[in-house]
Amino acid sequence: MSEKKESEANEYGAAPRSDLSLRGVQVFQGWLDGDEQSALVAALREVIRAAPLFSPMTPYGRPMRVRMTSAGRYGWYSDRKGYRYERSHPSGVAWPPIPPQVLRIWAGVTGLARMPDCCLVNFYDAKARMGMHQDRDETDYSYPVVSVSLGDDALFRVGNTTRGGKTESLWLKSGDVLVMGGEARLIYHGIDRVRPGSSTLLPNGGRINLTLRVVD
Repeated sequence: MSEKKESEANEYGAAPRSDLSLRGVQVFQGWLDGDEQSALVAALREVIRAAPLFSPMTPYGRPMRVRMTSAGRYGWYSDRKGYRYERSHPSGVAWPPIPPQVLRIWAGVTGLARMPDCCLVNFYDAKARMGMHQDRDETDYSYPVVSVSLGDDALFRVGNTTRGGKTESLWLKSGDVLVMGGEARLIYHGIDRVRPGSSTLLPNGGRINLTLRVVD
């Protein structure tokens, strides 16, 4: 983390000001430089080695278009029983710890001493997308959701706190970080598409998204 980011975090002090706000979603463009992104990808490879990517089923019986895994005390999961958090990978092994690089991002953009319980790792290939949804499987909505983009650009769409209505979109680039907190904590959002070949971070292309949440 750069000296600027260290001073902004200020040992869990006030969160820094974001580059822009999209309907209350704070966007920190280029928060991670190239070296930081590469180091984070290396750490995530260890997470995936311990808890391999899998394709969950929605409650409606359809496979999700992204592959995912998790790190932390909890992992996010979905099947016909519904959306929820589980304490172990579908294989039965415990989720690996959240990498320290990820925790530094959380502390840097939120200023919070309370660390996240879950780091959801989503992998998007060229055809993957994520429909409009709210992050509402957590107990306490006073804590923000933090999202980290790595790899190919993705078209992020944000709506309202109720379903429907006008939306706005923004291309997220590798190294960008979002914070959804306050009135934007329960805003509808999604990924419409990925722009293949827009980044060289991942040798085989694609996009990794990290979503950090306090669960309990």
